[in-house]
Amino acid sequence: MTKDPFEEYIRHIEVDKKEKSYAWQTAIGLQEVDGLKPSQYLISTAIKNIEGEISIDTAEQWISQYYEENPSLTSENRTEEADKVSVRIAKLLSEPAFSFNANQYLAIHKYLFKGIYSHAGQIRTYNITKKEWVLEGERVVYGMASELKNTLECDLSQEKNFSYRGLSLEEIMTHLATFIARLWQIHVFEEGNTRTTAVFFIKYLKTLGFNATNAIFAENAWYFRNTLVRANYNNLTKGVYETNEYLLLFLRNLLLDENNLLSNRQLHINSGQFLKKQDIEKQKQDIEQNPDEKTRYSEKTQKHITALSQILANRIFSRIDVVNTLHLSASASSELIKKMLEIKVIEKVAGQGKGKYRFR
Repeated sequence: MTKDPFEEYIRHIEVDKKEKSYAWQTAIGLQEVDGLKPSQYLISTAIKNIEGEISIDTAEQWISQYYEENPSLTSENRTEEADKVSVRIAKLLSEPAFSFNANQYLAIHKYLFKGIYSHAGQIRTYNITKKEWVLEGERVVYGMASELKNTLECDLSQEKNFSYRGLSLEEIMTHLATFIARLWQIHVFEEGNTRTTAVFFIKYLKTLGFNATNAIFAENAWYFRNTLVRANYNNLTKGVYETNEYLLLFLRNLLLDENNLLSNRQLHINSGQFLKKQDIEKQKQDIEQNPDEKTRYSEKTQKHITALSQILANRIFSRIDVVNTLHLSASASSELIKKMLEIKVIEKVAGQGKGKYRFR
């Protein structure tokens, strides 16, 4: 595993450095919901900001200038998006200003994705669905395009008028889970809904007195998205019902410093039953002991596949993840992916953008 570049700052005695580190860590971690990874330039720029060498505004300017001089946004390598959105999230999380209303929600999306999506800050005008890995390719029903603005304003108005007075922490957690699941389900935008919702939610939690500055979002962004999916999906014929139980585990870790297991495999469904967590050692054995494939591929290739299966087994991944995990070149990583597809160790994932895969 790659060492967390912010780890030493998280433990730092200086509050300012610690808070900046959490903001950057969360900002970068949230890119995982779309399988995006930041550049080393972004990491080094973030560290300069944490160290106090540059301001967050300067960091944003540097990232913008870097991509003006080195354009690299492609269909498979969305590093520019990851970098620009990361620095913008870090900036928003570092600022105390916040208004709990629909305009603020739209403004966050517009700021995060300006120059990246042509529809930044705009409510979508057509209905959408997305296949979900956690649902075995099934889809969550999102809000109708014709009702999005009214639904968003209604949900936020109800939450704004809700009184937490007299509620236990358990009741508060349950209500917050319901609120954020419903807000996400509206899916106001064409893209970028989860990252926008997460930033809005974190800033809202701070107004409620919660300290949401820890590594939970950074380390479990994909899990967070999957909990929102499970909180909004019913299939009565398969015995699957919407549930907030997994989202509650996430919130309890985030807000109450609990240490509940957050496992994507436990969220996955299959014919109405939850899949048990896969035995990685068995998967490793299956990869290594297939005699037909051992004659086709080298021991080095088998070792690469085994290493990936151990690290990426619970994730949807792309070529850049293979590059970062095994430290291979882009071309070598593409070749490895091709081999894994041929022997059916992995499969392509639809609905998550081009070039996404998962272990079978």
